[in-house]
Amino acid sequence: MKEIKAILQPHVVSRVVRALHELPQFPGFTLSDVLGQGRGRGKSGAFVINEESLFFQPRKMLTVFARDEAASGIVETIRTHARTGNPGDGIIVVTEVIETIRIRSGEAQNDAL
Repeated sequence: MKEIKAILQPHVVSRVVRALHELPQFPGFTLSDVLGQGRGRGKSGAFVINEESLFFQPRKMLTVFARDEAASGIVETIRTHARTGNPGDGIIVVTEVIETIRIRSGEAQNDAL
């Protein structure tokens, strides 16, 4: 089982979600508002932290828990539909999930999805 987290530009979320809903094994998602800074260096070519230069960009974090066999399709769908070709398109991280339990029913692992 995989956890897929994608940091996205806010304006691409609706098209990413529409594309994910078209997948046959899409199990659902959680969407969070987040703030962050990318690896860019700003106008001066160097980033120095002080009160004037400390800024954050609003982003959305999409989190999906998926069966192993569905993960690559979900990742590719997110990547394809979130890409604008401009800096700040975001990042996708995939990690292994050790255990999953549905609170309501007690179902575990893939049955919990």
